[in-house]
Amino acid sequence: MIYRFKSKAGADVIMLQPQGEQILRLLGREPSPQGILRGAELLAAISTLELAVAEDEAAFARLQAEAAAAGEPLPRREGISLQQRAWPLVELIRHAQRAGADLVWGV
Repeated sequence: MIYRFKSKAGADVIMLQPQGEQILRLLGREPSPQGILRGAELLAAISTLELAVAEDEAAFARLQAEAAAAGEPLPRREGISLQQRAWPLVELIRHAQRAGADLVWGV
């Protein structure tokens, strides 16, 4: 399954199922083939995703600091980070929020 997040305020953001479901869970939504974030919910969605990214980055920084303190090789990220994954969607949500538009998926 592919998640296509859409808004009249910007270009679509496409994610594969695992990443789309991760984002929806972070937003407090049960993953579903269709959904909507109304204009009033968008500011909270931005804050939630930014907080999740900050926590993920802090956890990775702690892992690197622990490895450095132990004299071990620094761990590397495997694949795409949450920050890289969420950024296009956060930007689309920002555009939608400014334009007073909703964010939808699966419609």
